[in-house]
Amino acid sequence: MESIPLRILYVEDSHELRDTIAMLMEGPGRRIVACASAEEALRHCADEGGFDLVVTDISLPGMSGTQLCQALLERDPQQRIVLCSGYPIGAELRQAGPHIHVLPKPFDIDALEGLLDSIQAELQGAGVG
Repeated sequence: MESIPLRILYVEDSHELRDTIAMLMEGPGRRIVACASAEEALRHCADEGGFDLVVTDISLPGMSGTQLCQALLERDPQQRIVLCSGYPIGAELRQAGPHIHVLPKPFDIDALEGLLDSIQAELQGAGVG
């Protein structure tokens, strides 16, 4: 039986970085939707019924990645989120939900890939994705 693809929403305001990282995240069993803002991310979540994983930059124009994280957790306290930032992320945000991961920028693509594989395995073990 074939597993359902992991649905990943990637939020990054830098066009070049967004395209590159989204392409690198693609792989067997993954479907990536990339967007440039938190507001666009929330629209995608509403339109598509949510995502298994949200990977977001913290520093976004308009609504920040922190605010996006809080909005997503209000909708689903079990939402899996990877926060990417070149700045320190406070303990409060790290502890906002049980499935919050932090990936410091600049990150090694192998670190991102390892984190995605780990989350994908965890979700498949839980019967999601």
